[in-house]
Amino acid sequence: MNLYEQSIPVYRQGLTMLSGLLTKAEAHSKGDALLEAKLADDMHPLAVQIRFLSNQPGEAAERLTGRAFTSRDDNDASLADARNVLAKMDEHLGAIKEGDMKDGDSQTVMDLPNGMQFTMTLSEYIRDWAMPNFYFHLTTAYAILRAEGLEIGKADFVPHMFKYATKMPDS
Repeated sequence: MNLYEQSIPVYRQGLTMLSGLLTKAEAHSKGDALLEAKLADDMHPLAVQIRFLSNQPGEAAERLTGRAFTSRDDNDASLADARNVLAKMDEHLGAIKEGDMKDGDSQTVMDLPNGMQFTMTLSEYIRDWAMPNFYFHLTTAYAILRAEGLEIGKADFVPHMFKYATKMPDS
């Protein structure tokens, strides 16, 4: 798999999945208050999970393609706002083509806010940093919504799999 296949379709799939969860969350009795829910006191609330998750594909795409991206520092005020942000990121990613990608052996340097620095190839960056972090925040957002009583399950986390279904269980 090349860098494009490892990143852009995966990000778009995750953004679509989370948007579907947020649509369900809008109908939940807690509504927009869900944005303040967290799994543990020392973890970020749903709104921050969504912000991190919506920034990460743009940050990765900037490294992979050189297209400028500015991460946002503000959290969404509503679930509808969050869905709009996810849709805009999906649109941003949709404009990226396979030929836009740099070579996977190209070096990148990643500086973290705590002062740590990592130097790796773009292939290593996608495999070891970008995708694990994206899935961490995606899974945490799912877990927060589930813990808050949203009636969701594995099928809601992997709705993209239904396009491959050749047989469904009898009801």
